[in-house]
Amino acid sequence: MSYKKKETYDTKSTDSIKRHYRSIIKTVGENPKREGLLKTPERAAKAIQFLTQGYDQDPIQIMKNAIFNEGHNNMVLVKDIELYSLCEHHILPFFGKVHVAYIPNGKIVGLSKIPRVVDVFARRLQVQERLTDQILKCIDEALEPLGVAVIIEAAHMCMMMRGVEKQNSSTTTSAFTGVFKEAETRNEFLRLVS
Repeated sequence: MSYKKKETYDTKSTDSIKRHYRSIIKTVGENPKREGLLKTPERAAKAIQFLTQGYDQDPIQIMKNAIFNEGHNNMVLVKDIELYSLCEHHILPFFGKVHVAYIPNGKIVGLSKIPRVVDVFARRLQVQERLTDQILKCIDEALEPLGVAVIIEAAHMCMMMRGVEKQNSSTTTSAFTGVFKEAETRNEFLRLVS
């Protein structure tokens, strides 16, 4: 029995992207007909479609599919959510973790929806600052909680592999709404994620 992985990609997009990758391979001085590179344009075309699939997904709808009325009014924290995204300036990966908290105001959301929302926005060409704000605004809009807090800690390959080449650098961004702008609530969140 042979191995056959089933993947679904838009054929027209894949063919177009493939041509561009083949041209890039040739332009950098490689032979796109070399054995090891024969299937690379197609693989790369499928990879970039996977890594940017967030453009085709609605994060608000993802949240709204799992909202429940609940009287819980204490902090809900989902931390250490794995993050993988592409820097829009160099199309190189950045990766790390996301911490998201909210204080319900009569509604809670299924816990798995928060990492899914992170993935929707991460699977786009991004900057970490915008990504932080998009996650926060989505949760705030869908749940209308008393407050939302988001922290992202990430390493950027555009700083590590090229440019300044700083291997141990990381970037932290944060955003807060509502009660998380108050020192006591924000400090509780920061203690829980540290």
